[in-house]
Amino acid sequence: MNGTAAAANGAGPAKTTQLYNPNRPRPMYRPPPQRQRRCCSCRKFCCLCFIYTLIAILSLILLAAIAACIFYVLYHPKHPTFSVSSVRISKFNLSAADSNGFSTLSSRLDFTVTAKNPNKKKIVFVYDPITVDVAAAGVNAGNTTVPGFTHVEGNTTVIKGTMMSDPTRSLDSDSVAPLRADLGKKSGFPVSVEINTQVKVQMGKLKTQKVGMRVSFDRIRGFLPPKPAKNSTKKAVAAAPATTTGAKCKVDLRIKIWKFTF
Repeated sequence: MNGTAAAANGAGPAKTTQLYNPNRPRPMYRPPPQRQRRCCSCRKFCCLCFIYTLIAILSLILLAAIAACIFYVLYHPKHPTFSVSSVRISKFNLSAADSNGFSTLSSRLDFTVTAKNPNKKKIVFVYDPITVDVAAAGVNAGNTTVPGFTHVEGNTTVIKGTMMSDPTRSLDSDSVAPLRADLGKKSGFPVSVEINTQVKVQMGKLKTQKVGMRVSFDRIRGFLPPKPAKNSTKKAVAAAPATTTGAKCKVDLRIKIWKFTF
C-alpha cells in the first residue's frame, strides 16, 4: 500500500540497499595526467639540450676549419728539408771474433748535412742540440752531438760533425755476419744516418711547444778507406767518400699551433 501510494504521489521508486560483492572487479589504476605532462616536458628538455650541444660542437669544428684555412692561406707552412751532402769514412776496422764469438768495430766518419727552411713568411725553426747516429748494415758505427741553431725563413744551414764508434762495445755474430758480407762487395756497404732533436716554431710573437723531430737518411753506399802501403811512412790515410747521390731522406715532424697540426 505504501509503495503504491508513493508511486502515485510521484515520489519515484523506493531506494533499495546494495550489498558489498567481494568478487566485483576493481577499476584499473591510471596515473594522474599531471605526472604524464612532467615526463613529456623532461624528454623535450633532454632533446633540446642534445640538439643545442650538437650544434655548438659542429659550430666549433666549422670555426676551427675556417681558421686553419686562413692560417694556411696566409703562411703556407712547410716542413724543413734536409739532404746529406757527404759522408767520408776515414776508419772502419772490424776485429776478428774472439773465443765467445764477439767482435768490435772501430770507425770514424765525417758527415755534412744541409738543412733548408723553405718558408717565405716569418716561420722560424729553433733546434735543440742535435744527436746524429750512423749505422752500417744495421750495426751502430758511431754517434755524435752537434749544437742546435735557429733556422730563419729562407735560410740554408750546413751541419757538420765527426762520428766515432765505441771500441769497447761487443757485437755478436748474428749482427756482424751481414756486415762482413757487405764489406766485401765492390758496390759498397749500406750506410744510414739518423738525426734526432727537439724543435719549436716561432711565428712573430707566437711560439709553439717543443716537439720531437727525426730525420732519416738511407740508400747511402759506403766504402772502406784504402790501406796504406807497407813501405809508406805516412800514418794519415785518405778518407773514402760514400755515395750519396741516391740517398733518400725522411722527415718525421708534427708541429702544433693552437689545435692545428701541419
